[in-house]
Amino acid sequence: MQKTTQIFGLRAIIEAINANKNIDKVFLQKGLKGDLFKELESLINHNRINASYVPIEKLNRLTQNNHQGAVAQISPIKFYDIEELHEQVLEKTSTPLYLLLDQLSDVRNFGAIIRTAECTGVNGIIIQSKGAAPVNGDTIKTSAGAVFKVPICRVSHIKDAVFFLQASGVKVIAATEKTEDTLYDVDFKGACAIIMGSEGRGINPSVIKVADYKAKLPLLGDIESLNVSVACGAFLYEAVRQRR
Repeated sequence: MQKTTQIFGLRAIIEAINANKNIDKVFLQKGLKGDLFKELESLINHNRINASYVPIEKLNRLTQNNHQGAVAQISPIKFYDIEELHEQVLEKTSTPLYLLLDQLSDVRNFGAIIRTAECTGVNGIIIQSKGAAPVNGDTIKTSAGAVFKVPICRVSHIKDAVFFLQASGVKVIAATEKTEDTLYDVDFKGACAIIMGSEGRGINPSVIKVADYKAKLPLLGDIESLNVSVACGAFLYEAVRQRR
């Protein structure tokens, strides 16, 4: 499976952004200056594109071509605007089911979750622009192509999505062990969104704080946690069970 398409060079990336290409991430050389570089930086900030400032050695590993201090990855999918997606979903159902991933970083977990989301009728997946796993060849392969079937949104911060959904009448449920309630104590029948956290840290405490409900999985063994994609599957299928 081919990796996400790369483009390199300051002018080429500027043209790609202006042509509304689906830029997943831009790698910029630390300390680079010049008018063209400033123009690219301005476009990146204006369009809220994920960017990292890296040593030139990193760029040289990404490509052997003359990159001029900038390499971009083009995503194979279109990322939706959350307002646009929600409007489209409400045309089909009054009880949408969304999945929010708070800085999940492993592409294989991401792909597995997308696959489960497609199988359980999730109407959209929402990720954060910075810190989230990219949509690349590994994601596509692990998702078994589901990445092309489930709409994916990017927001500046997961809390932005939480506030928007709450204002739209969608209750937000955080999957966290920091509660006494299990997923069987929560009502998933109405319009709702489930938040899953990153592999190491879980959900950001500031995000947990603004969620409407918190729920955990009952763990009966000695291991204190499940793989995030497995845990996500348990939550989504409990939602399916209640909605049947």
